[in-house]
Amino acid sequence: MSVVLENDLARLVLSESGCAESLILRSTGEECLSPAEPVPFFSVTQDRPFNNEVKLAHPNKRTVYPANRIRMEKTASGARLTVGFDLAPYEAVVDVTVAPRYFAFSLADWIVPDSAYPGLAMNTPPAAEFRLIALSVPHRAHFGAWLNVSWDEGAAVCVLAADPTPRIDSEPFRDRRVLTADAVREIRLKGSTAALICAPSDAFLDAVDDLERDYDLPRGVESRRCSAINASAYWTADCTPENVDEHIRYAKAGGFRMMLLYYTCLFRERGGYALNGNYDWRDEYPDKRGDARRMLEKIHAAGITPGLHFLHTHIGLDSRYCTPDADPRLHKVRRFTLALPLDEEDTVIEVEEDPEGCAADPRCRILQFGGELVSYESFTTERPYRFTGCVRGLRGTTVRSHPRGEVGGLLDVSEFGASSCYLDQETSLQDEIADKLAEAYSAGFRFCYFDGSEGAIAPFEYHIPMAQYRVWRKLSPSPLYTEGAAKAHFSWHHLSGGNAFDVFPPAVFKEMIRRYPDEEAPRMREDFTRLNFGWWGFWLPEGRDDGGTQADLIEFGTCRAAAWDCPVTIQTNLSAFRRHPRMGDILEVFRRWEDVRARGLLTEEDKEEIRRSVGEFILLLPSNGEYELTPYRQIRTGDPRVRAYFFERRGASCVVFWHTEGEATLRLPLDHPITLTREIDREPLRFDVDSGNGALLLPIGGRAYLAAAADEETIRRAFASCALV
Repeated sequence: MSVVLENDLARLVLSESGCAESLILRSTGEECLSPAEPVPFFSVTQDRPFNNEVKLAHPNKRTVYPANRIRMEKTASGARLTVGFDLAPYEAVVDVTVAPRYFAFSLADWIVPDSAYPGLAMNTPPAAEFRLIALSVPHRAHFGAWLNVSWDEGAAVCVLAADPTPRIDSEPFRDRRVLTADAVREIRLKGSTAALICAPSDAFLDAVDDLERDYDLPRGVESRRCSAINASAYWTADCTPENVDEHIRYAKAGGFRMMLLYYTCLFRERGGYALNGNYDWRDEYPDKRGDARRMLEKIHAAGITPGLHFLHTHIGLDSRYCTPDADPRLHKVRRFTLALPLDEEDTVIEVEEDPEGCAADPRCRILQFGGELVSYESFTTERPYRFTGCVRGLRGTTVRSHPRGEVGGLLDVSEFGASSCYLDQETSLQDEIADKLAEAYSAGFRFCYFDGSEGAIAPFEYHIPMAQYRVWRKLSPSPLYTEGAAKAHFSWHHLSGGNAFDVFPPAVFKEMIRRYPDEEAPRMREDFTRLNFGWWGFWLPEGRDDGGTQADLIEFGTCRAAAWDCPVTIQTNLSAFRRHPRMGDILEVFRRWEDVRARGLLTEEDKEEIRRSVGEFILLLPSNGEYELTPYRQIRTGDPRVRAYFFERRGASCVVFWHTEGEATLRLPLDHPITLTREIDREPLRFDVDSGNGALLLPIGGRAYLAAAADEETIRRAFASCALV
């Protein structure tokens, strides 16, 4: 008899033989399964056959045994299913929760007959994985690979985790996609829970919200609906109680509502990430957390929300976790057993295992035996296996003798500068670091960035989000939203802001914005998520052929971001901010776009126009206070220090132009009448124009505007021949 499960939104039918027969969206009657041959809803995977008859009759290899029978008992929360398999001589017990807007499947137990593995001293059953859900669904207009949801304007079908342990994935075929959820032995089999949502698209996020609340997960839906989710961030690595007022002035001038403080604002650091993990307060915080709290109160009082940016999986190689005694909880990518005793003066280490494939980069050639770190020059790949050219007591660790049989390993050194290594998420060290970060966060931070998130151990699809989650769940109050350097399925619930792209220099800035965040933004929308259009560096113009950071770069990037309802992040540098001659213009561009973003002034038509366009736009603010989004295009100038853009407004030919490095007089060979008017922008030209010898002499500094009774080609020729005098 078929198994029928039904909630307010959908009706799922499983055949008696264990396949999904039907998934009906109740509101429309739409069949949401692929018409292709059904796939087994459940299956079990073993590394090889173990019971004698199957072992002798079939190949000894990793094998999937599909479900071939199901029987159901009703329960108070839904149902209990007993699942049998081809060849595998046992059954799985699956508890099903039928909630109003989702179904949840949890591996509850195994039924293993005494006759299944007679005479074998082993844990039974020898299951490596158990498939909790497998659904074959037709392709729809959108597929969110992060959340694992297939959807269009009418319906959404999603297989997602209800706790951090299931492995969620999908496999595409020509005419369909198979959505899967697996419980994995190395993580958890019994108790691992995955959910199935089939919903009208406009009710899908509400269904996910139900699941998050019922299972006490981070509130990914709630945070995505937070008013701050699209606010850009002012990022600083050097904000302290001594200079916080200056940072606040710049942040307010740029209209920023969020300020992201790198951990170096609070804690001592050197040489990249070399002290990471210590989290020793800087001298500017004699009262430690108390001083931090008072500084953050200032930021809050200015109407700005502070966030904390940290590297939660990195351990600095000069930290107390590495020297003078390296912590055993540092992650090793390879394990090695000493084949001979290692005395204090030895520079050759003989091991039992083949070192083939060990780190070749000289910065990463670090072994750990006990509390001692040792570098090596080379190794042999035939017995006797040896590490040669060893330097003992690396990073100031204590040189010791090590007995034959001691197990050590190759340290998992971070590829980002090799000033840190990665901790082992299987140990308590991740929680120890989380406690330190949570203590700092509680000073008044409200959002955070999980940097270095890729620095986790395999399986990455589990440990990347789980390392973040082990920190997240200690943060109080819960962050409004978070971002991170890497994501996997479960992190959808807490990485509600997605990932930020790293720094692009001015010469390639616009190209890289188009190539990366602009390309990813529509894909992230398929996961009902925004991304951050990047951590934008800041460069002074002097000595650079590309002019350094200028207002048109900020205009381009934040315009593209706003079109996708995404924020940006500016990396600040007080010294450069103070010296940049166009700082006012740059901050004004930020301020305008943040105002538009906060007030929701960009229409859907505006957004679509920007997304489709290969050109650029400027956000004008005439004296009437109503923003005008206007296409504009760069024109060549006779001096690289002059930057100019042409646009048309109300039948007039207009130009916005400025000096990238300072103040001067611009000789512009244009004898047509010009108009200087507040109707173009709130910051009109405030000077007299001298005309003579067929040229205009204009003072030039910050962004200014002119309107000329001339066609575009005439204006282009004039600016192409302009000069600073």
